[in-house]
Amino acid sequence: MHDQQTKLFPVMTALMLGIFVASLDNTIVATSMGSIIGDLGGMDKYVWVTSAYLVAEMAGMPIFGKLSDMYGRKRFYVFGILVFLIGSILCGTAQTMIQLCIFRAIQGIGGSALMPIAFTIIWDVVPREVRGKMSGIFGAVFGLSSIVGPLLGSFITEQLHWRWIFFINIPIGLIAIVLISIYYKESKVHVKQTIDWFGFIFLLGFTLSLMFALELGGETYKWMSWQIISLFILSLVCFVVFLFVEKQAKDAILPFNLFKERLYSTSVLTGMFYGAVFMVSTIYIPLYIQGVTGGTATNSGLLLLPMMVTSSIGAASGGALANKLSYKTIMIFSAILMGIGTFLLGTLDPETPRYLVTFYMMIVGLGVGPSFSILGMASLQKADPRQRGIASSTSNFLRSLGMTLGITIFGIIQRNTFTSGLPEMMQQNAQENDSRNILSPEARAHIPADILKQITQVLSDSISSTFLWTFVPLAISFIFILYMSNEKITDSKLHQQGE
Repeated sequence: MHDQQTKLFPVMTALMLGIFVASLDNTIVATSMGSIIGDLGGMDKYVWVTSAYLVAEMAGMPIFGKLSDMYGRKRFYVFGILVFLIGSILCGTAQTMIQLCIFRAIQGIGGSALMPIAFTIIWDVVPREVRGKMSGIFGAVFGLSSIVGPLLGSFITEQLHWRWIFFINIPIGLIAIVLISIYYKESKVHVKQTIDWFGFIFLLGFTLSLMFALELGGETYKWMSWQIISLFILSLVCFVVFLFVEKQAKDAILPFNLFKERLYSTSVLTGMFYGAVFMVSTIYIPLYIQGVTGGTATNSGLLLLPMMVTSSIGAASGGALANKLSYKTIMIFSAILMGIGTFLLGTLDPETPRYLVTFYMMIVGLGVGPSFSILGMASLQKADPRQRGIASSTSNFLRSLGMTLGITIFGIIQRNTFTSGLPEMMQQNAQENDSRNILSPEARAHIPADILKQITQVLSDSISSTFLWTFVPLAISFIFILYMSNEKITDSKLHQQGE
């Protein structure tokens, strides 16, 4: 899939920069949400700023994966960066929370090309013996961007304005475009396939109708209202039709033959449930710091820092160990650490010392880190070179689906727990007023001490109970890990014929 003229260092740099900006925006936005809500309002749309990005990212992945197999990786990687940069500029100019959510979706469409195509190019151009180490480095870059994100986001938000957290993507993205355009010399021979548009439409219909049903249910409409029931029925119908269409499709958007491989199916399903657990940590720890302890955006950014440092260490270590230990062994240790960290986060209350919160986050980071590198490698282990694009994008698609469902479902749990825990007279305007006020230091100062104490206690309880609920997807992912086959990256030579 590649030409010998390809220069690895600049190409790897371009891929890392693309992954860097795409993952940077998740954590930058997470730590700045308090300031954004304080400016634009819309506490009820808190989770949609992140989930809009993920839904759009998820929707585009199968298409870009298929297109990269058909017409080449390079052009769609560059296209993805350009769309991402356009979305970034629009986000920086948003005037309402609804606008911000829409522009984040545009960013997500661009991001949908970056992660899967980047990992596919690694397997196209990097020699087999160093793939583990390189994948570990890329996983560490994902973690590093998450380290820089909270610090950069909090600094820019407090010293300049939250809008500038989107504008910093521009120079980084432009450098990536220049490097990949000049130095990646791609083969002109590609696989001619048809795009499964019907599969894409029904998959998108299933995802969107399910998302809207979960988000609007119990908030805008009652759970048993005809609107919500109709959305659930629509999602079920779209899913059933999607499965039928995929069985008939010549070039399915989610090829079932990939799932016949035990290592592939268990690794991508593990990633789907892992994604939900990790995103809950990155979203609700900043909310805990600003809403419960009265911290600033800088405080919440600094508190995420230890988790991101340990996740980078875990990602790099996992990639390096993949030559010696099986994917399954590494992921078992990862899941155990995740379980311990998640349980400890479930014990948070308003009196929890800051150093303990930091320690809990470090354990979660060390647990989730290996999944950034290991699951991606495992999903490509047995993929035919002509199917690597769709294999990688399917893996990333399912991980994003897990993140999106996790954010939405756990957002409902946190919101309902918070609202129901408030005194009755506060419940009516809880989401828009009381929550928004306790995230703004200026408004918080005007809330009577006894009322503030009640609100922060309820908010703390809602966040800690949400963490405990994440044991459900974590337990499911552990079951999939136990069913993984015992293979190492060095075993891939047995399956990669024709490279």
